[in-house]
Amino acid sequence: MGKSVLFNRLVGQRLAVVEETPGVTRDRLYAEVDLDDREIVLVDTGGLAGAESDQLITQVKRQAALALQEADVLLMVVDGQEGLVSLDYEVAEVVRRSGKPHILAANKMESPRTDATVFAELGLGMPLQVSALHGQGIGELVEAILGQLPELEAEPEPVEGEIAVAVVGRPNVGKSAIINALLGEERVIVSEQPGTTRDAIDITVEMNGEPFRLVDTAGLRRRGKRGRGLEYYSSLRALRALQRADVGLVIIDAAEGITKQDANIAGEVETAGRGMVLVANKWDLVQESAYGDEEVSTEKIRRIEASLREDFERIVRRRLPFASYAYLLFTSAVTGEGLMELLPTAKQIGEQFRRRIETARVNRLIQAAVAGHQPPGRGGRQLKIYYATQVKSGPPTFVVFVNDPKLMHFSYRRYLVNKLRAEFGFDGVPIQLIVRQRKSAQE
Repeated sequence: MGKSVLFNRLVGQRLAVVEETPGVTRDRLYAEVDLDDREIVLVDTGGLAGAESDQLITQVKRQAALALQEADVLLMVVDGQEGLVSLDYEVAEVVRRSGKPHILAANKMESPRTDATVFAELGLGMPLQVSALHGQGIGELVEAILGQLPELEAEPEPVEGEIAVAVVGRPNVGKSAIINALLGEERVIVSEQPGTTRDAIDITVEMNGEPFRLVDTAGLRRRGKRGRGLEYYSSLRALRALQRADVGLVIIDAAEGITKQDANIAGEVETAGRGMVLVANKWDLVQESAYGDEEVSTEKIRRIEASLREDFERIVRRRLPFASYAYLLFTSAVTGEGLMELLPTAKQIGEQFRRRIETARVNRLIQAAVAGHQPPGRGGRQLKIYYATQVKSGPPTFVVFVNDPKLMHFSYRRYLVNKLRAEFGFDGVPIQLIVRQRKSAQE
């Protein structure tokens, strides 16, 4: 019937496998599409009906049924050249039972002699007539899809003084459990099955009269491991949620230790320019492993705990050198240990994230830094720094005007960033340093 051809036509590129043999689409294929400035996700599926005895057909139907559950709008495609067949009635019944908005499209209608009125018997209304192969009727189909989509949810209006905190991490590290423990109620799904959170969920909460917006996100895998299915798009939503946050809580399973995925996710927070807290969750499991059933004195427990934390932090700092500014907290969603530190720490970081420093203070610091350590020369030329200013906050971004940006060595850039942090704080927040040439610079 040409579902995959139609899918490719809407996407604008050949993503789905297109063959004359029916049933070649076995798994769900996802694509992000911009339809008239509305960003949607299209899902190409295998058939919803067919031989029950064939194991592969059964798996295909299961994948299609999952896609149907996820969808906001169903697009049923029939073959205009072949006409009505028994399987069309089966699929139409599935569509009706779903209760979801739907569109019936008769494909392969490029011949004027082809009659689409017979498909009215399916009880889904008169079909739109399209030809995916020749691009006929696609505009009308797009309009129909847009007309059936739910209204876009407005972004939450920020409350004055509110700190937005995105909770990110790989699957099954306890993100939702931490949020539920903070709230004292089960507001988000908690399960041993990884990946139960699919969408970014905003939850407002107050602590000691201070407003916070918590964003629970889908578990993030390494980019190469996300595939092109639901998990991939859940990951995109998680990263977009991070963009509208002030602070990212990077949840780490302390019992498993820090992994490459943890490092990648912390890197996403760094790239987004958000404040960062590294949260070593499930710390109770680390303690159980260290103490065992042995009865030990309070003093010994204190020494063991201090040693465990020092060792864990040393490993974290070695594995995440780019996040040296990030706080590290130890928590357990089960025992409640460390949870009450999370939001106060996020507030402190959020305030630093939005902080502005007067230009005069910035210039005095940069001048003192240059006087204390002259920038190294390169090719017989010397870097000259004229002045600096903070151009924005969230994250704090500074511009340094020089005679030639190419002369700024990365080590000296790092030196200046360290001086800015030492003088002004910006605890838990990345500092952006932009080097520009002053237009009137003269050698």
